[in-house]
Amino acid sequence: MEFVSWFIDVVLHLDTHLLALTQQYGVWVYAILFLIIYCETGLVVTPFLPGDSLLFVAGALCGMGALQLELLVPLLILAAFGGDNTNYWIGRLIGIPLLKRAHGLIKREHLDKTHVFYEKHGGKTIIFARFLPIIRTFAPFVAGIGLMRYRLFMLFSALGSVLWIGSLTVAGYFFGNIPLVKNNLTAIILGIIVLSLLPAFRGLIRHRK
Repeated sequence: MEFVSWFIDVVLHLDTHLLALTQQYGVWVYAILFLIIYCETGLVVTPFLPGDSLLFVAGALCGMGALQLELLVPLLILAAFGGDNTNYWIGRLIGIPLLKRAHGLIKREHLDKTHVFYEKHGGKTIIFARFLPIIRTFAPFVAGIGLMRYRLFMLFSALGSVLWIGSLTVAGYFFGNIPLVKNNLTAIILGIIVLSLLPAFRGLIRHRK
């Protein structure tokens, strides 16, 4: 329970905590941010890590001069791309054997349909998933299970990484230190979280209906 309270406080006050990390660890904060983005996109067990709001706040700190935008953006693009590819190969190397063992529960035609879906729509799925918390963690894993062509996956993963990291950090850089935004950053972080989760909730409601 204490961990949950601490985690919520960190997420809602990312600016304060991230600035403290920058002051305490200096250049090592880049490694911390790299690790967070890599784990959120690369490990199916860590979809709860902050992504969108973290990028916005990191961009705002660049605007303050606490971090360097020209170093942060390519580093986090590499983290997102590397995480995506790690997740893809986890799905491809471990997911398929699990499906074969569970052949009585999961039919082969379902796997074939997944493969066909990613061949037709995989690129859009990988790019759009970048902007959806939780979903962006599982999309590369499912792409690996569905045997999406790796070259195609890499292409859209790279494009999605550039769009996701670039748009949110640059938005934070230009807008994060405007007085109205800075004074209401907690509400804006909460708003980013809610807006990014809305498509997932809509999909869940439609699925249940």
